[in-house]
Amino acid sequence: LGTAWDSGVMAMAKARPLNNSHEHATTGGWQIGGLIDGLRGDMQVKVMKSRDADWQMGSTVYQVFVDRFVPPKESQLEKKKAYLQLPRTLHAWNETVPPGEQEPTTKYYSHELAFYGGDLQGVLSKLDYVSSFGDILYLQPIFEAYSVHKYDTTDYFKIDPGYGTLEDFTELKDALHKRGMQLVLDGVFNHIGIRSHWFEEAMRNASSEQRNWFFIGPEYGSLGYKAWQGGGTLAELRLEDVELQKRIWNDTDSVVGTWLHNGADGWRLDVATEIGREYLEDLKKAAHHHQYGSLVVGEVSAYPRWWSEAMDGVLSFWMGWIIKSVVTGEMGGVFGGMQIQELIYKSSMEQMLRSWVVLSNHDLPRLTTVYPDIALRKFAVTLQFVVPGNPCIYYGEEIGMEGATDPYNRAPMEWEKVGQPDNEMYTHTISLVRMRRYHRALRVGDFFQLMSFGLLAFIRRTDRIDELVVVLANPTATEVNERVNIPVEDILEFTQFRDVLTGDTCRVHGATMQIAVPPHSARIMTMVHELGPNGDQYKRIWGHWETFDTVRPSFSLGNSIHATIKDSRGASHYDDELQELR
Repeated sequence: LGTAWDSGVMAMAKARPLNNSHEHATTGGWQIGGLIDGLRGDMQVKVMKSRDADWQMGSTVYQVFVDRFVPPKESQLEKKKAYLQLPRTLHAWNETVPPGEQEPTTKYYSHELAFYGGDLQGVLSKLDYVSSFGDILYLQPIFEAYSVHKYDTTDYFKIDPGYGTLEDFTELKDALHKRGMQLVLDGVFNHIGIRSHWFEEAMRNASSEQRNWFFIGPEYGSLGYKAWQGGGTLAELRLEDVELQKRIWNDTDSVVGTWLHNGADGWRLDVATEIGREYLEDLKKAAHHHQYGSLVVGEVSAYPRWWSEAMDGVLSFWMGWIIKSVVTGEMGGVFGGMQIQELIYKSSMEQMLRSWVVLSNHDLPRLTTVYPDIALRKFAVTLQFVVPGNPCIYYGEEIGMEGATDPYNRAPMEWEKVGQPDNEMYTHTISLVRMRRYHRALRVGDFFQLMSFGLLAFIRRTDRIDELVVVLANPTATEVNERVNIPVEDILEFTQFRDVLTGDTCRVHGATMQIAVPPHSARIMTMVHELGPNGDQYKRIWGHWETFDTVRPSFSLGNSIHATIKDSRGASHYDDELQELR
């Protein structure tokens, strides 16, 4: 949607300020947190179309640690002999590397220098597999670094030679785009590796430009510089320096600009909260300038409000903890729904839809370790796919890989488990991905909590009534068979709904629904495509397969047929303002 249209919506709503400063799509912020329910029907249709067109919403993210994803070929390893010299070590794909001790010369721990040999060509060879789970490929750092994890960048402008070349990057990017997928890179801009030529020049030459890019001086103890978390191998960047800002994000040939021009579609920012909201906002605006429609999301463990405004969205560890707390019983399902609803009101629906829902990653224990009971694990992942936001799958979670802390949660991909008929996690995850791709409401729909005694109950809705999804999640250890009110005016009597996961059905009576929900599971209820009287009753309601062609959304959706905005005399201005928008 265009800027003029956005401005018009803001002028008409006037109920709350615009919270998200995203420049290239409808941002929400009108009325109840950007939800479409308060808008006229034709406006609802336009908002939903804008969400459909925004690849940053409605996607599934697949996260890859390149070194650990695909085993290298012998010919590839032969080319890496010089790269894999001590103290770096090369390990067999099925070998487990225990946590090591710090090596006094390099200051690295041995497991940080334990390599398995995966590279970009390996990732390229598995894109068919990746695309079956993800629409966005998120690569952990791929730039030149000394360690295997590569959060200690030494050169932001070079692909790490252990991973390949710029030509390999271009080939991977092109193959993703050909499949209609996007590529998001990991930007580590709060700190940099001590082997970086920037840092080495700063320490060597007190009058150098780079000296201003770091915190250097006797006040930092024996190291002589400010090290991130005091570890010694990561020097914090002084982002307050204007020239450094130009080098990292502002200039056309900056780090952010260079890789967006090279074909990346966006950035995931490491420890975004330590960069600060002011600089995050600046970086986001610069990225949008370098590439229209690019994405900037950041790692945020805090409450997402304001952080999701400073960027396009966040990696929502908050949502991950809400899900975990509901699944484990540490938070009741009703209260979990209340927390989600409250955040929407405080920020906007659009901000949540652009954020990533994170249950596990390279810093968190794997789900099989957290939930040895597969019923709880499947329940958690199901919730990840039905709450607002883009579910982020950490490689190997879909096959049930185990691992507590680093390095165990960063073990090589266990390809032998892929596609096994007895692998419940694999078949369940595939089903969830397909479900979400098919059901538009789960991708870009609004969220409304439903009243319940013990369930996490909510609906996801779009402008079309036949796309509405009812989610009934039971976090308790006993079956729940409540009758739940469905406060949607256009859901008519005796309409049949079917559980996507089991095929079980129920019918609506008096705008209520009742179906038994087994313990630690969720019902994902969608409208059954019925012909005859049950479908025909929707003929004059917008957004149903039986809707007459003469039905217009402006006279079917929304709070009323007539204007919702009136002046002090009660006169309507809606039609005039709508005409101006046209």
